Amino acid sequence: MAVVKSVKIDGETIHIFNSVIYIFESSSGFTLELDLIVSEVTVRRYRNEQTLIMEIELEDGRMINSIMHVKTLSGGLPQLNLFCDLVDISEYDDFDRVDDNSSWFPNVEEGITLEEIRKVEMPNENVSLKLNLPIDQVEWIKSQKKKSLDQMFTEIIYQLWKK
Repeated sequence: MAVVKSVKIDGETIHIFNSVIYIFESSSGFTLELDLIVSEVTVRRYRNEQTLIMEIELEDGRMINSIMHVKTLSGGLPQLNLFCDLVDISEYDDFDRVDDNSSWFPNVEEGITLEEIRKVEMPNENVSLKLNLPIDQVEWIKSQKKKSLDQMFTEIIYQLWKK
């Protein structure tokens, strides 16, 4: 069984929480598949890409350099599914093989939680609020810089949320 040690996408090392690399066999041929549990930030960065230049280092020291197609899977943990067609599978003898009829299929989400992922890289979201406030508070808010308001609201929400 091949085990992934590290992954670079377009030359940039990404943090992976779990991964599975395997050969998928179908009537049309063989596909190298790489399933990665990554942060939500990483999924957002690459979800609209068609293909990525991948550098995959395996624990035994082998390197796989390939252009791979990208699929993002919704629901569950943030993950990327990368794949490319294989013509010669002889150098992948130790990789697990899966087909549509397999009773075993790799579960890349096992043992990982969203909370653990967010401890490493927490995504930020833009939020718009409609509030009805006294004019002096509105004037004060308008006089503040966005960065300081972001920080202030983050601290206030965490204080109220932890109670």
